Formats: sequence, structure tokens, C-alpha cells
Amino acid sequence: MQPKARRRIVVIAEFSIHPIGAGTSVGRYVKAAVRALSKVRGLTFDVTPMSSVLEAEDIGTILQAVEASHRALRSMGAKRISSSLRIDERLDKARKMSDKTRGLKRLTRAMP
Repeated sequence: MQPKARRRIVVIAEFSIHPIGAGTSVGRYVKAAVRALSKVRGLTFDVTPMSSVLEAEDIGTILQAVEASHRALRSMGAKRISSSLRIDERLDKARKMSDKTRGLKRLTRAMP
């Protein structure tokens, strides 16, 4: 019997980016930012209606993803970009973003 593979500790972050002054429809900017995220090695992400959730083995990869997204919007001519980044770096326990959502689903099923 082989030993269980050790789970790596990962960094989870919530990230959103907004071009300012680009009008109300910013889908093409979002598409460019997501395309930039998809090119960052070692990054897993999930796009939601309000932000993206990023996952990587280190903070450097998360910051690289943020920088790549900013670069993508600048290359489209954005004159001002606002972004928000919230990082959860838990060092005592190996877990992934899927573990967190699975735990939440389990808790909500148990609600009366």
C-alpha cells in the first residue's frame, strides 16, 4: 500500500479588477483579465459574478496574476484601473478552495 500523497498548503485570494471610465459594459476587459490569469503557471482560479478566487502554492504567484491582469487592461488602453485583493494564507493546515466550499455546503445542509 502506498502512502497518501501529502496535500500542499496553498494561498487562496479573492481578486477583482475594474477599469475606471470604461463605461458600464466591461465584459471585454474581464475577458482580457481572465485570459491573463489563465497564462499564469501554478495558478488555479474560479471566476464568479463579482470577483475571481485565485489559488496558488505561494503569494508570489498570486501577485504575478494580479500584475498580469493589470498589464492586460493597460494594453487595452485603460487609463485608470482599480483592483481589490484579499489573501488567505493559512499555514497550519493543508486545504484548497474546494475544501472550503465543501465544508460550507456540509454546514448548510445541517441547518434546520
